[in-house]
Amino acid sequence: MLEEIDLFRLSHAMARHAGARQAVVARNMAHADTPGYGARDIAPFAVHIEGDARFAPRATRPGHLNGSLTGPGFEPRIDRDAVRDPNGNSVALETEMLRGVEVKRQHDRALAIYRSGLSVLRAAIGRN
Repeated sequence: MLEEIDLFRLSHAMARHAGARQAVVARNMAHADTPGYGARDIAPFAVHIEGDARFAPRATRPGHLNGSLTGPGFEPRIDRDAVRDPNGNSVALETEMLRGVEVKRQHDRALAIYRSGLSVLRAAIGRN
């Protein structure tokens, strides 16, 4: 039932994105000393939902425009802007720690959106 409500679908997708990005950050930190390893990252969540028809505006009456129909996945990509060490490794632990904090904030935001949606539903049915 809750999967049909866009707010819950959005918060679920945001939490999944945060989890996938946290896995990439952890993998980067594990390979901090691996020669030739390039730091990876996942595109920001906003990029992923831009082209996703599930989150695009939908026509509610004739004359409304529909969004685009395709969206990218959560595939990690090599961070081309990262500075490489002499051994070819581009992982900076400081950068990865900051990314980890950013991911935690995104996950917390997804949970807050979910909780807020539940509060609205409870208020709508007359429960606090």
